[in-house]
Amino acid sequence: MLRMNSSELISALEWRYATKKFDPSKIIAPEIWKALEESLRLSPSSYGLQPWRFFVVENREVRKQLKVASWNQSQVTDASHYVVIAYQEAVGEADIRKFIETTASVRGVEPSTLDRYRNVIEGDLLTGTRSKEIVTWSQRQTYIAMGFVMLSAAMLGIDTCPMEGIEAHEYDRILGLSGSGFKTVAGVALGYRHDEDKYALAKKVRYPASEVIRHVK
Repeated sequence: MLRMNSSELISALEWRYATKKFDPSKIIAPEIWKALEESLRLSPSSYGLQPWRFFVVENREVRKQLKVASWNQSQVTDASHYVVIAYQEAVGEADIRKFIETTASVRGVEPSTLDRYRNVIEGDLLTGTRSKEIVTWSQRQTYIAMGFVMLSAAMLGIDTCPMEGIEAHEYDRILGLSGSGFKTVAGVALGYRHDEDKYALAKKVRYPASEVIRHVK
């Protein structure tokens, strides 16, 4: 299996930045985009429940509407691709049953062999203390996926910009999410930086490792 070495990884992370100005003439190749979609699908989540939906907005008119609901930030319309990330509003017994049955099918085992695992999930998310903060839990999972696709993009030389400066309720209206059980949490613009984006050469501002990392021995 091919692996990126540590210096290549750091180089990709140093190269990545929140792109403010995309070149609308540059489009991500289909095979690369397919890989990026897979990175979303393969993102990890708590218990593996995947409480999210990813909307790849291809319709240009819809993207124009989303731009207005994004404080008119140009990334929404100028980037090659724009993904809206939505979280699942509630997790119920049917969701857990579906996941357990899917797991059993994929791994070729009887669903009953996963009863203990199902009980743990239900005891946490349905009847435990976390059941009272399920929206927050669900939203946190979507940020794992956001980070996953942004890292994957950097490794493939694709620029990204996470978009939280949005009116989420307007996104929901534009995308027709009312009654779907999902709500917008953020967006991600993906494409290629414009030669005129002044932020491309700006030095990355991060606190030193000695300040943010602690080794517990």
